[in-house]
Amino acid sequence: MKLGILVNTDKHLEHILGLTKASVARNHETSIFVMDEGTRLLGNDLFVALAGLPAVSITLCEHSAKGYGINTNNLSKGINCASQFNNAIMNHNADRVIVL
Repeated sequence: MKLGILVNTDKHLEHILGLTKASVARNHETSIFVMDEGTRLLGNDLFVALAGLPAVSITLCEHSAKGYGINTNNLSKGINCASQFNNAIMNHNADRVIVL
């Protein structure tokens, strides 16, 4: 199964962590797309560490990050800076999508 998690706020970190870890525990592929206020989570080590889990990918909207003053120059390995096109790809490829 492929799980997509769209993160557009910075208010649900515990849920994001729990859902992602549960997905990994079941050997599911997990794609996280971060946009809008959710880009603030890139400053949280617990969130960034998710990129190091097996079968987890994190992509962020570069436009949103710039709008919220997030520095994307030193992103953790495994976190990709992209566009809303990648959000569309995640939604297309995922069996289920959760929006937080």
